[in-house]
Amino acid sequence: QVQLVESGGGLVQPGGSLRLSCTASGSIFRFSILGWYRQAPGKEREEVATITSRGITTYADSVKGRFTISRDNAMNTGYLQMNSLKPEDTAVYYCNVRTLSSTYWGQGTQVTVSS
Repeated sequence: QVQLVESGGGLVQPGGSLRLSCTASGSIFRFSILGWYRQAPGKEREEVATITSRGITTYADSVKGRFTISRDNAMNTGYLQMNSLKPEDTAVYYCNVRTLSSTYWGQGTQVTVSS
């Protein structure tokens, strides 16, 4: 069983930055696809960014140029650097780790962008 522990959320003003972290237990992290998702109140969960084990990344159009996903396989940790934050980025952010046979979710961390 893989456990994902997220950190780094909080309250930030528009234009500010936050970095989310996701640390995985176990040994599958380095072979997995890491993803960050978010869910705003009253909306469906959406994919924000993904990164493969080899570092190939994808981003939602709404965050391109502002967010950067990265990973440190030696530390079993993934990151989401969020810059130029907007109020519409407010959501609970979830870390996801998936392989061909399994998928795991973190508990979520709240990000609130407000003045």
